[in-house]
Amino acid sequence: MRQRLRVGMVGGGRNAFIGAVHRLAMRLDDQIALVAGALSSDPENAAVSAAEIGIVPERSYADYREMARVEAMRSDGIEAVVIVTPNHLHAPIATPFLEAGIDVICDKPLSTTLTDAEALVSLARAKNRKFVVTLNNTGYAMVRQAREMVAAGELGRIVAVHAAYIQDWLTLPIDAEGQKQAEWRTDPARAGQSAVLADIGVHAFNLASFVSGCQAEQVFADLFTAVPGRRLDDNAHVLVRWTGEARGTILASQTSPGHYNDLSVRIYGDKAGLEWSGLRPEELRFSRHGEETRTLVRGGHGASEESRRVSRMPAAHPEGYIEAFANLYRDAADIIRAHRAGEAVDAARAAQVPDVVDGARGVKFVAAAVASSSAGGAWAPALFP
Repeated sequence: MRQRLRVGMVGGGRNAFIGAVHRLAMRLDDQIALVAGALSSDPENAAVSAAEIGIVPERSYADYREMARVEAMRSDGIEAVVIVTPNHLHAPIATPFLEAGIDVICDKPLSTTLTDAEALVSLARAKNRKFVVTLNNTGYAMVRQAREMVAAGELGRIVAVHAAYIQDWLTLPIDAEGQKQAEWRTDPARAGQSAVLADIGVHAFNLASFVSGCQAEQVFADLFTAVPGRRLDDNAHVLVRWTGEARGTILASQTSPGHYNDLSVRIYGDKAGLEWSGLRPEELRFSRHGEETRTLVRGGHGASEESRRVSRMPAAHPEGYIEAFANLYRDAADIIRAHRAGEAVDAARAAQVPDVVDGARGVKFVAAAVASSSAGGAWAPALFP
């Protein structure tokens, strides 16, 4: 009988948006049990938050280092930790858990510096631990189908790869007014070198790479701040030279009125093109040159094997953001359980789940874009490793 993967969570206490999302996603398939947590740096808030979600008092910790030490010694200790804190804490928190032999599931970006990202890659390999980065948009069924179609050669030779993530929630200076989610995301000490790229640009970048199979070789970037006085950028325009001689763009904006949460990817080959939008996640537009565009629907007649595997409902029974997140958690749970049991990990399944190297590639992309923009616009190397 398959046992639930025992996990703990660091961060994600009361009123934390992304922590609640992670908890919803991990519960959807009933394959994960959240049994421990250091949910807040404030001991009182940590205790109250733990009580609210059913973590027993003796497994609610005020310090993540103590959590790693104690849980590693328990016979029923956590097998993986979920990290849902501001960016600057990802690497410091992941490190003691890896050193204690505990696998890691970490929110993006992997870290705020390339040095930390490289160190995490090395440590995860040295400790032989699984490290998942929750670049959750890879979990959508039609994103998985798009990846399969590209890999099968249905688009031909890839010529152009474009992705964009456009929002409007930072159009006004709400960070300066103390809005919690905005304030830390625009603070260089907690967000890192870039705000918009670290927050949403890495999603667009990873999605483009995941679907196309290409890696970024060089970038030419213009990062700017639309809101006067904001400490970090809120817009980014990035030209990309991809492996295989493809070209493309990554666009990210958080000051574009009328766009609540607009993520999209477009891949063009010498035979066909495809487009996917997070605003219509159940559909995939596919266009062979010289033919009328087809709209492929999740669960429909043209659904691929992988998209059917990760679909929970028939066509036209809507699925969305939480289900995509849950697909990532379900696959991560299977991979971590198999690895900890000494069983062979399904290579095809593992390839669908962003890992520590994918996370490091995102950090490298951000660092390269910042370097390019700081130089006034110059091509900067972006390939990792």
